[in-house]
Amino acid sequence: AASVARAVMRSAAKLSRATQPTGSFLFAGPTGVGKTELAKALAFELFDSETKLVRFDMSEYMEQHAVSRLIGAPPGYIGHDAGGQLTEALRRHPYSVVLFDEIEKAHPQVLNILLQVLDDGRITDSQGHVVDCKHAIVLLTSNLGAEHMLRVAGCNASETEIEQAKERTLGVIRRTLRPELLNRLDDVVIFNPLSGQVLRQVVKLQLKDVVRRLEELDITLNLTDESVDFVLKEAHDPELGARPIKRFLERHIVSRLSRLILSGELPEGSAVTVGVKNQDWDFRVTTRDDTSREASATLGRAGSRDGCFERTSRDSPLHRSDSASKRQRI
Repeated sequence: AASVARAVMRSAAKLSRATQPTGSFLFAGPTGVGKTELAKALAFELFDSETKLVRFDMSEYMEQHAVSRLIGAPPGYIGHDAGGQLTEALRRHPYSVVLFDEIEKAHPQVLNILLQVLDDGRITDSQGHVVDCKHAIVLLTSNLGAEHMLRVAGCNASETEIEQAKERTLGVIRRTLRPELLNRLDDVVIFNPLSGQVLRQVVKLQLKDVVRRLEELDITLNLTDESVDFVLKEAHDPELGARPIKRFLERHIVSRLSRLILSGELPEGSAVTVGVKNQDWDFRVTTRDDTSREASATLGRAGSRDGCFERTSRDSPLHRSDSASKRQRI
């Protein structure tokens, strides 16, 4: 989103607020539209590794005592010396993306801790240590109001209808989350439902890791446009977003490739093209031996044509007349 890019730009120019995190955003929208994937991409682009993403699932922090897991247990309680998960993560890696997933599920006391992080850019653990949060990017995700965005998914909605759905989604968020929390965020980013063109890129992105693993085995994977369309036709569900696509690819493509490798039909140095034939998958394997045989056959045909030309030139009248003239001179 543009607001995320602007926050990163302010930080790079040393113009971000000195007492607050580099950026703080709420990502809202239907499930499977890429909220968590954007957080991973942000961690990779800013800090060169997806491991710089510190993720907390708020479904695990629905009770009041769960606050101690974030900042550490009070003195006299078990785990007091261990420190909190949030404070220890930021102490060891101050340059991180901190993701609070499904924030609407968190206990209000957990949100009080979050207010301190967003307002002062610091947090104090149970042992009295102050942890600096000013170099972190704080992201919250939520599915609040997602039903409004789903109504405009896959129906060629106009820009006006999409904006109206976003306003209704934002209204649900404002009625559910506390105003003091929303007021401390840089922006609320509402994700659109995924379009067909974006979903095609999602399919290729989901297979990117498979391609990398196959390259380690010296195997090349190619996907035809027809196969991408077939995946979207069979796997896409507007209510579930892109997640079913990943499961579909694992079940129908990755599993089939695994069988081909284990059976020896897809050896090292080969290439496999995944296509569609008669509404079913078509895996075509080309090995290095097949390529060599085709090259040899091509060279053989070229050589035979050259040989015919040489024989014709020797038997040509010009060649015979030259030979006869030489005999006459002798």
